[in-house]
Amino acid sequence: MNNQNKSTYHRYHIKTKPTPDLIPWPNKFIVKVNKPQLAIHLIKDIFHHRGDMKTVISRPCIYGVFSGPIGGFAPRPEHCVGCLRCTTEYPQITQISHNPERQKLGDSYFNYKYVNTISYEASTGSIPVKGAGYRGKFGGDGWDGMWTDMSEIVRPTRDGIHGREFISTVVDIGTIPPYLSFDEKGKLAKFESKIFSISIPLMFDVPPSSAESAPLYNLLTKAAQETETIVVIPIEQIIQMNLKERQIIPLVKPQQLSLLEKINFIPLMIELDGWDKDAFNALQSTFPKTILALRIPFEESDQLLGYYNAGVHTFHLVADFHGHTSNSEFVMDAIHRVHLAFVKENIRDQVTLIGSGGIIAAEHVPKAIIMGLDLVSLDTPILVALQAQFMGECADRNRSIFHLPENLPIAWGTQRILNMIGTWHDQLLEILGAMGLREVRRLRGEIGRAMLQVDLEKEAFAGIDGYE
Repeated sequence: MNNQNKSTYHRYHIKTKPTPDLIPWPNKFIVKVNKPQLAIHLIKDIFHHRGDMKTVISRPCIYGVFSGPIGGFAPRPEHCVGCLRCTTEYPQITQISHNPERQKLGDSYFNYKYVNTISYEASTGSIPVKGAGYRGKFGGDGWDGMWTDMSEIVRPTRDGIHGREFISTVVDIGTIPPYLSFDEKGKLAKFESKIFSISIPLMFDVPPSSAESAPLYNLLTKAAQETETIVVIPIEQIIQMNLKERQIIPLVKPQQLSLLEKINFIPLMIELDGWDKDAFNALQSTFPKTILALRIPFEESDQLLGYYNAGVHTFHLVADFHGHTSNSEFVMDAIHRVHLAFVKENIRDQVTLIGSGGIIAAEHVPKAIIMGLDLVSLDTPILVALQAQFMGECADRNRSIFHLPENLPIAWGTQRILNMIGTWHDQLLEILGAMGLREVRRLRGEIGRAMLQVDLEKEAFAGIDGYE
């Protein structure tokens, strides 16, 4: 949250630094060396280079896989990045293959490739760059069915990631009056707006019960302070741990309203877990200056207009960890449907839409905003940054089991989250810069900045026999 004096210029920046894994994960690759062939090769090299041992023992790997005391006879696979230079130059000696144990990390949705990416971001604070170029699919299901479109930009590229031009990632939470009102004397009538701003369109969602712990809530709170954002924490945990930082957003069920009397601060926002008219009215009366957000599943979104008419202007819509609703709708489509519903009623600017579930990569954040969200609430990516183990398929929010490292160090975990958020922020700036946008708020609902695979395929193949 930006608490800087309004007259003071403040450039948003997240301090990142290398933070190695706490627990060694399986190596990404298996390095197999044919030792007899290696010995033969070295003997030939000795004769070929006339005893020039400096040349003979030079290593073909710039990452140090074969730079141990006895070189390739005891390779160090933990250094392998899969560039394949060694197996390309010496196919009869070395072979590189994926490690099956590494591929077991995550689950079917949050697969090992996403785990690898977030692990790199969290441990280095750097954006992953593959010099060999992208060799994957150019389309697919879910978020892979959408591409951001920078092909028709005529304005100069904004270069905010290197500090040469400022790009704002500030987003507002709450509502303001849709128009100005004047009294009978023509003077501007007084009005109060419930609104606050955070410096990045990312917040931290409440973790699953299987991962809950005092260290986790402490480091989430500290990370929220450092990144100037907010974190959702159940009311009973706030009371138990005596938390009172401004970044904390209490999550309360309708039957838990009495617990709010025990907290030692006035929250900027309270999330009501499930709709209850009496509970909502009671919260409005007790916390007149606090923003009230309604937390409901995406499948209840057909009732949002009714909730809006009842006074709700901030919504936190939740899908499962795989990004699906109970109706099997993917979160990307659900977001756009909700956004258009408010646009159709001409009230989109009067509501704040927060979404969580299925958003597990840096690229998913701008895509979710393009589809209509104001900001994203992160869940499983935070756990992966902290090296959580997925116990089976983890889609159901109430039943999924995650194992975090024991005795989770707060300083280590906080920095890992800072590193990940810092790289996601930089990647968001890259997208905004390529589109020529000066602020992320202009990206919301800007569907013209996207290309959808399903639409492009219809345009290209409609009318051709065999295309459905």
